[in-house]
Amino acid sequence: MVFVTKPPSENFSYARTSNNVSKLFSGIPLVDLTKPDSKQLIVKACEEYGFFKIINHGVPMDFITRLESEAIKFFSMPLSEKEKAGPPNPLGYGNKHIGKNGDVGGVEYLLLTTNTESNSQRFLSVFGNNPEEFCSALNDYISAVKKMACEILELMAEGLKIQPRNVLSKLLMDEQSDSYFRLNHYPLCPELQGLSSASARNVIGFGEHTDPQIISVLRSNNTSGLQISLGDGSWISVPPDQHSFFINVGDSLQVLTNGRFQSVRHRVLANGFKSRVSMIYFGGPPLSEKIAPLQSVMNGEEESLYEEFTWFEYKKSACSSRLADNRLGHFERIAAS
Repeated sequence: MVFVTKPPSENFSYARTSNNVSKLFSGIPLVDLTKPDSKQLIVKACEEYGFFKIINHGVPMDFITRLESEAIKFFSMPLSEKEKAGPPNPLGYGNKHIGKNGDVGGVEYLLLTTNTESNSQRFLSVFGNNPEEFCSALNDYISAVKKMACEILELMAEGLKIQPRNVLSKLLMDEQSDSYFRLNHYPLCPELQGLSSASARNVIGFGEHTDPQIISVLRSNNTSGLQISLGDGSWISVPPDQHSFFINVGDSLQVLTNGRFQSVRHRVLANGFKSRVSMIYFGGPPLSEKIAPLQSVMNGEEESLYEEFTWFEYKKSACSSRLADNRLGHFERIAAS
């Protein structure tokens, strides 16, 4: 495990939530990708939680530790150096402000495309003429995680008994796929050390939201903070696991399955004793791709719950909203009275 031991010099402001939270939840769905029942378990997890943990994922640990080490080197730089990779518009380095609509958290981040060349150009100004080590680690990791994400989507298709098997994964494999990659760093929050455990659990690092894309693949260091919301609105804390990956169902996948899979609402709480580093691959379709329920998942005379939209339209709508907004609400069909 690697984590930043010294908080950066800049001050971070933390929002608070009044929601009650539980202790670490041991019932997170677990899927072993090498087992024959993986596709059934994935479907069940997507229906019940929109979230699950993957083991035996095939991503080399060397790829994971190399990129985390490079990320920590970057986030340990002086703010003036990190800002050379920004401002986030939306790509690049940012801190505190999440998006452009007033959301604030205790996080600094790098938001990048999955395009090798554009990332190399961005980091020339940060690492001088030698960004190769960072970019090599980044590209190896993204390539491996993208491959795993596609495998998971193909297992989903098999579990849903829809054809062709690549009906979902081809959206990520498309050359025009609008996928992103994000490195998050949550500095330790010393002010939490003077709070009661109940108060400390309510300090937000990244506010509640769903991911608009098809699928998100998350990995973090061995530091707690991630929480997901259950159907009844309660929050559960996800035990950290630096060797595994967590998978989020995104809004677009919810639409593609006509609501059978639910995009998971999640957030990150600040930590008073350790910093947290997370790495997220957001698998998105091409901008021109039309998003609507797949006919192969519709049962009989089942009607679509959503209006058809392009990924560009949905992305634009999501970018103009606040984190906690129900973004899909604008695209839901209103049942005839």
